[in-house]
Amino acid sequence: MADTHDETGEKTTVGGPSPAALLRAGCDQLTELTGVRPESVVRFQRTDDGWLLEAEVVEVARVPETMSLLGLYEITLDPDGLLTGYRRVRRYERARGERR
Repeated sequence: MADTHDETGEKTTVGGPSPAALLRAGCDQLTELTGVRPESVVRFQRTDDGWLLEAEVVEVARVPETMSLLGLYEITLDPDGLLTGYRRVRRYERARGERR
């Protein structure tokens, strides 16, 4: 695939947006729908239907921060970066993030 640049000057691959643009698009669309901004993206993967992202958001901020409640959201995008769905797959205290 050949590289090109979109109207923002970002490097893209012919036939679709760049990975950085896809991550931003997914996070921006989740924020618009839920009102919460993802703190981090922990998974980014191409699928047969487009893209899959998993992002952590702070759902309930607490003091100390280790007691804040985080939500792990699965975000699906079409090949052009438009959101096709999202769901919360997990909710946990920040201090207990790795336990399942």
